Amino acid sequence: MQSTRTVLITGGNRGIGFAIAEEFIASGYQVAVTARSGSGPVGAMTVIADVTNSESLDAAIAAVEAELGPISILVANAGITKDTLLLRMSDEEFESVVDTNLNGVFRIVKRVIKSMLKQKFGRVILIGSVVGLLGSAGQVNYSSTKSALVGMARSITREIGAKNITANVVAPGFIDTDMTAELGEDLAKSYRERIPAGRFASPSEVAKVVRWIASDEASYISGAVIPVDGGLGMGH
Repeated sequence: MQSTRTVLITGGNRGIGFAIAEEFIASGYQVAVTARSGSGPVGAMTVIADVTNSESLDAAIAAVEAELGPISILVANAGITKDTLLLRMSDEEFESVVDTNLNGVFRIVKRVIKSMLKQKFGRVILIGSVVGLLGSAGQVNYSSTKSALVGMARSITREIGAKNITANVVAPGFIDTDMTAELGEDLAKSYRERIPAGRFASPSEVAKVVRWIASDEASYISGAVIPVDGGLGMGH
């Protein structure tokens, strides 16, 4: 059954999104990724789309469903950062992060949910962040969007939870990706010291949790925030 399901992952051309695509491919799913540039892993269908552009999403979804069939699992992963302290943050730096990380998630969820309702099966998985509930200096824009995803998942759950559709947030902590590689060793060391696990996660550790949340085994979990953060956000 699972191998016939189609997964769409936004921002699947690098980092966590790329690893999530690899994990679903390895588990036998049909996988498509959206990317603004580049491509997903071998075995994935790549469609060029920008979550801030509604027309590009309409075209991408139509192409995926024509090739792979109805989308039943959505992983809303695409996101950007424009970090700076609140007093220095411009309106544009706040609004552009909101448009990608929150409005972009709404745009893709709204378009894909129709297929899930027709199939009477769906998994909406929103990639949040530990800073959505923990907060982070210099990330008022980013942490606000990731916090908002919790309300979105819970509202979706209340609206259509009886239709065999779940909506959850997977909230990674610090992950070994291109973004964390740019931190510099001193800053990376100070971050690692705050993490009870004492290390950053690999992207595949996040991907495995996402794949499990999409499975039949997780059918009674909805409106939840699942942390993958080595204990960093405990109590939040």
